[in-house]
Amino acid sequence: MRDAGDFRVGDVLSVACPFTTTTVERCVTWDELAVRWPWWDIDPAGEFGHWNGIVALGVGSGGRVSPDVEAELFRTDPPPDQLEAGDVCRVGVPPTPVHVTAVDHHDPPLETVWLPRPTQTVSVLRRGLSYREYPDGSHLDGSGYTIHPGDGIPFTFELLMRPYASLRTGDEVADAVGRAWQFNGPWNWMPFDGDSAGAGPQWPLVLLTRAGATCSAEDADLVAASTASGSHRKTVRDWMSLTEASPTP
Repeated sequence: MRDAGDFRVGDVLSVACPFTTTTVERCVTWDELAVRWPWWDIDPAGEFGHWNGIVALGVGSGGRVSPDVEAELFRTDPPPDQLEAGDVCRVGVPPTPVHVTAVDHHDPPLETVWLPRPTQTVSVLRRGLSYREYPDGSHLDGSGYTIHPGDGIPFTFELLMRPYASLRTGDEVADAVGRAWQFNGPWNWMPFDGDSAGAGPQWPLVLLTRAGATCSAEDADLVAASTASGSHRKTVRDWMSLTEASPTP
């Protein structure tokens, strides 16, 4: 991605982290083990306790994801069922498709027990997992569901799809049948006529305002060009094909 901080809800990403050598501290179960974390430093001034430098991973037999830890991104090489406490292994993330469900910024940085302190949290779900399966918000909890870009872990991100990349939150548009809409995210369109039935705006779209102000001709041309062909329904289908999931409300 162009900018490590450039994430939006609805983005489909391929996330990876180079495999790095470390040691196994303990084996918890057949599919869970704890390793010496090779990227973070202990925060001596942490107000939430003292971290011992160890992170537990539930990575599943053969390196596959465990049924109870479906969100876990990290894998070990060799897989956990071939490791014992004291063994040397590698830990990292193979290229893994995910979709973004939430983006939060922290100013001041988030207080943790490790350094560097995160300035951003990106919540993701792996391919095949849907927000609708976690209506209580539990998809935002746990090590496998959240990523902190810039916190020392050398993640790389490839943007596979960004629905409505030419629009920004709060944009107002008119669609091909004359309805006005506010864009609050790719799956969160607000029609000004109050009728939320239907499959979203009809393409092409005309940008009316940006951030509550008159939009530039350049921005308007970009929105018009990006919606000249295709449809909202096709955008949803393409996104679902990549994620094998339902759109995030």
